[in-house]
Amino acid sequence: MISISSTQANEYKGNAMISTAIYTPDESVVRKRERPEPSFLDSIVGRRGGLRAILAQVEAVAPTNATILIAGETGTGKELIARAIHELSPRRNRNLVKINCAAMPAGLLESELFGHERGAFTGAINSRVGRFALADRGTLFLDEIGDMPLELQPKILRVLQEREFEAVGSTRTTKVDVRIVAATNRDLRQMVEDGEFREDLYYRLNIFPISLPPLRERKRDIPELVRYFVEQFATSMDKIIETIPQETMSSILAHSWPGNIRELQNYVARGVILSNDGFFEPPDLEKFEPAPAEISNSTLEDKVRQEILAACQRANWKLGGPRGAAARLGLKRTTLFYKMKRLGIAPPSDHSKD
Repeated sequence: MISISSTQANEYKGNAMISTAIYTPDESVVRKRERPEPSFLDSIVGRRGGLRAILAQVEAVAPTNATILIAGETGTGKELIARAIHELSPRRNRNLVKINCAAMPAGLLESELFGHERGAFTGAINSRVGRFALADRGTLFLDEIGDMPLELQPKILRVLQEREFEAVGSTRTTKVDVRIVAATNRDLRQMVEDGEFREDLYYRLNIFPISLPPLRERKRDIPELVRYFVEQFATSMDKIIETIPQETMSSILAHSWPGNIRELQNYVARGVILSNDGFFEPPDLEKFEPAPAEISNSTLEDKVRQEILAACQRANWKLGGPRGAAARLGLKRTTLFYKMKRLGIAPPSDHSKD
């Protein structure tokens, strides 16, 4: 996962505030810098080394209609690269439609992609427009394409080659103009050799491959990413964090980060919650447990909700006092009450908010 500025995350319009900082032998101080009229690529945090060459590839291929296959480990930022390609393309004013091919069974996935007619199958009480139709004249992002069932792959190949499809239960052919960007964390070439992925579809998708490096190969980007996440989470939690101690940054740099940028983001979020007095004081990395996979793509608000719930549960729903949830989170009790109300968090009926 590659990070973007908050203004770009909000429909990617207007000027972006790009976080930057100075990392000295003593400490890292979080500061802000404004850049007028940035492009979408300017919003990407962590642009050193290999990523610079990847962004140059993105700029080169985005204006074309070429199909793109993005490969990389989980958490390296494949979806953001797909969005960058769309935003830099002539299709930017049309839809960018996303679907996770690993998230649903073959029958449901076919309906999601192509749509269905009323009565096409049990439970189809209404007709439904599929993702290909929604993405007409825009971009369709097929995430986790390596998990697409074999029986559905010929239909995807047909759309790529003929630019047409039929909805489930329909005999009417629909023409579409869709730019395909696919992504996977699996070795599709090996899957082809093992008979788990169609060879013709692989070569049709692999017209312009982009490979994203894991975070362990992007050590020089880590300080900038840490500063960006610290600023992002501190703002959302109404905290002021001005200093990242050198020993903290050194410890973060020494970690392997198997979960890549997503794992780093979760770690920084927990650290901001535990930090006070303007210093970033994250938990010991040896004791840190990454967030469960099922909430790895949750929004920032969901992450804050999860941390507040965890703190309340550890404090047995005692919010005030030196061992209460507010103290554990480094918040004033009134601030915690406000956040809980805004996020819809309420203690169990057998506990009181003291």
